[in-house]
Amino acid sequence: MFVFGNFITGFAYILDMLLNIYFWIILIRAVLSWIQPNPYNPLVRTIHKLVDPVTYRISRIIPTRIGMIDFAPFILMILIVFLQRFLIRSLFDLGARMN
Repeated sequence: MFVFGNFITGFAYILDMLLNIYFWIILIRAVLSWIQPNPYNPLVRTIHKLVDPVTYRISRIIPTRIGMIDFAPFILMILIVFLQRFLIRSLFDLGARMN
């Protein structure tokens, strides 16, 4: 049973790292929207492709634009923090109990 517990702990660790990286990508996307970089830059295009589809879906469900400010990235960041605090910690606890 300890093997399954180690698997869950490892999965939780990798998922936590991926969510943390995605959080920073969202933050970089928000900063890029303020400075208007070259839209043909491959790095800028990659960041847009990673973040914009998710924020678009949030904007379709909840009206997130107030004036010139779009709160969809902020809502997505709050969702990531919730997942890290609830789901990841629950997986770590589950893995620790199986050891």
